[in-house]
Amino acid sequence: MCGCLVLFVSAWAFVRLWSIPAAVAMCVVAMVIPPVAAMIGNARGRNDRWWDETSGDSTSDAWWDELDGRTPPKDQGGKSDKGDRNDRKASGEHRNDRRGDS
Repeated sequence: MCGCLVLFVSAWAFVRLWSIPAAVAMCVVAMVIPPVAAMIGNARGRNDRWWDETSGDSTSDAWWDELDGRTPPKDQGGKSDKGDRNDRKASGEHRNDRRGDS
């Protein structure tokens, strides 16, 4: 970061007096260094297997395993989502009950 500041300040403090294109080039280099450094700093190694680490939440891990095709989908017992909504209406359970606004 300090190198970028030095490039930028020196480009417009005294390099511009000799060459405007050189000063602009110095600013472009100063602009490109931080994103490139961030990409290199955040890069993973070939043996880093971050995408299949567990999160610690068993429900979330099971859901992701199902989406990735590692486990077969759980059988819903033949019940559709629409049937479940109708069952809730019949039992008197409403949206407010889930939020605690009874």
